Amino acid sequence: MKTLHRQEKEQLKKLFQQEQIDRFEDRYNVLEAFLQTEQHITPNELVQIINDTGHNYSRNFVRDTLKLMCGFGFAQRSGFDNGHVRYEHRHLGQHHDHMICTKCRKIIEFQNENLEHLQVQIAADNGFHMLQHKMEIYGICFNCMENRVQLMPLAIGKQGERLVIEDFLGGMASRMRLVTMGLRIGDEIEVVTNFGKGQLVIAVKGNRFALGRGLAHKVMVIQKEREAIT
Repeated sequence: MKTLHRQEKEQLKKLFQQEQIDRFEDRYNVLEAFLQTEQHITPNELVQIINDTGHNYSRNFVRDTLKLMCGFGFAQRSGFDNGHVRYEHRHLGQHHDHMICTKCRKIIEFQNENLEHLQVQIAADNGFHMLQHKMEIYGICFNCMENRVQLMPLAIGKQGERLVIEDFLGGMASRMRLVTMGLRIGDEIEVVTNFGKGQLVIAVKGNRFALGRGLAHKVMVIQKEREAIT
């Protein structure tokens, strides 16, 4: 990896000087700090790393340098499901995909040659010539699954999660309201949307239901996978 990073720095130096990019030495320092981390990093996080090395560059300058690095193919930018914009290294001839935990936001890189070949085959079967692709798998990482309580309110369910209704809390009025909507204890549900505020939408037996957060806190659920294990 050190050899690869040295090559990248030499290539960037050649390209930046060729294109007469201003403040070359400062931008070179930004690249060095960027290559020191193997994480998916935000501009603000990179500014902090640079400051720790004794340099003092503005956030705008660092963002501008990252933009140039993306333009020359040394970095790539990702949003990861409307989260903070993050940057990672872009090494020539290398490709990986990502798994993103929707709870702790941890990003896990993975490579699978069988998957790569399958995607090319699928494209070819549909008369499509694939030039590039990216895969982002969203779910809950092992650590978050281990630390998560088994019985929880529907309000904290994650988008795409499949759950089973275990109980209704609250008085008779709220229970009757849920039953009247068509929800029953034992129903398997899917969280369609949940943005952490306002109403959330669930699907039960092919039907969508919108619940306010107060009502969603009264629906107690467990993860479908855990139920199957127990």
